[in-house]
Amino acid sequence: MSRDSLNRREFIQRSFQGAALPIIHQVSMGLARSADRPNVLFIAVDDLNDWIGCLGGHPDTKTPNLDRLANRGVLFTRCYCSAPACNPSRASLLTGIRPSSSGVYLNSQPWRPAMPDAVTLPMWFKQNGYSTAGRGKLFHGGYSYDPPAWDEYVKQGSNPEPPVKPLNGIKNTAHFDWGPVDAADDDMDDFKVVEWGADFLNQKHDQPFFLACGLFRPHLPWYAPKKYFDEFPPETITLPNVNENDLDDVPPAGVKMAKPDGDHRRVTETHNWRKAVASYLACIHFTDAMLGRLLDALEQSQYADNTIIVLWGDHGWHLGEKLHWRKFALWEEATRMPFIVSVPGSAQNGARCDRTVTLLDVYPTLVELCGLKTNPALEGVSLTPLLHDPRREWNRPAVTTYGRNNHSVRSERWRYIRYEDGSEELYDHDADPLEWTNLASDARFEPVRRDLSRWMPEINAPDAEKRDATKPGEE
Repeated sequence: MSRDSLNRREFIQRSFQGAALPIIHQVSMGLARSADRPNVLFIAVDDLNDWIGCLGGHPDTKTPNLDRLANRGVLFTRCYCSAPACNPSRASLLTGIRPSSSGVYLNSQPWRPAMPDAVTLPMWFKQNGYSTAGRGKLFHGGYSYDPPAWDEYVKQGSNPEPPVKPLNGIKNTAHFDWGPVDAADDDMDDFKVVEWGADFLNQKHDQPFFLACGLFRPHLPWYAPKKYFDEFPPETITLPNVNENDLDDVPPAGVKMAKPDGDHRRVTETHNWRKAVASYLACIHFTDAMLGRLLDALEQSQYADNTIIVLWGDHGWHLGEKLHWRKFALWEEATRMPFIVSVPGSAQNGARCDRTVTLLDVYPTLVELCGLKTNPALEGVSLTPLLHDPRREWNRPAVTTYGRNNHSVRSERWRYIRYEDGSEELYDHDADPLEWTNLASDARFEPVRRDLSRWMPEINAPDAEKRDATKPGEE
């Protein structure tokens, strides 16, 4: 039976049947001897796009600690998510399985029922001699706590909110709101996540550990203590460079994702654009401060010289580009995010890697760095060759999926999108970094489309079962 003929459940089950088989592996970078394996500090940041200093995504951003981490690790400047939504992106990273193989395409499709046999990243570490501890948003939604994965886990907590909502004056948009709240840092759940992580690092551990901290901001609603908003007066804020005719050459399937008559119209009609951008930047600044506390704790601990740090955002975010807000699209702003790997003692720390990689590659990379046996179910590839040599040749584009049979393929130069109805977009990032000109109908670029289409997933699994609705705050 060919792989194409397997249904989603059969494919996943057959993949994981071989997951426990021992294999010969090489220890990467000299770190992972059985008696002295490195620890892992695994940091997830929700809804963080490329608006951080070291990626140059916005001129007004203030992210000294993200930049500090980039300076002590390898910054992957072209990292893309497997799906531009929290649930499918995190499910893919933490199981190593593409959305197109699992059928988990949307936030409304719980990942664990769709992949009951999947051995998640923390579970794999636990099965291979690590203690595992996690707090905050790591998985998504009602299956955020996956008991087999953790020796210790503290679920995501609540955050202070204003007494009267919405602060932005936009009616009937649930948590699509922003503004300062009367709160201190230590009232915020991300502060509590970081303090918990710092306390863990201050303890003595007899086993190597996998410590995961999930930071929620800058996820909506954009509420944070006032001092962070004071750094970004709306009247001084630079708006994204937007072409009001940008969707004219986008097929209807793409326009449907953009929803220009939804959030974008409400934001502009209520004169909220600058306030929204300022609020997003304020929440990034808050999260950056929390990251700084966690990095300080690691540096002051006994584990500073033997802990790999991995920081990732789960997807990008639009703030008006392509007349779109939020994630839920296949363009650059929704699919690109920060990804930093810091390996103690590496000669490449401080380097930038401009090769296209995906979050699907995180799982196999950590497995190799820590000298664990390989999980053959994984569909990504280890990035350790790029950690050795960030400039080496790497001819693997990044594939992003949103909804069944809607895919984007991003190489270093091109982005090619094909929707379920067969309609297409093609952008030349050398000439058009903002993706304003769709070249898909230009016959001169047929060889480019043909080459990139080879990377489209061969499997487009049926949709996983949906729950009734996504709860507010879980988008």
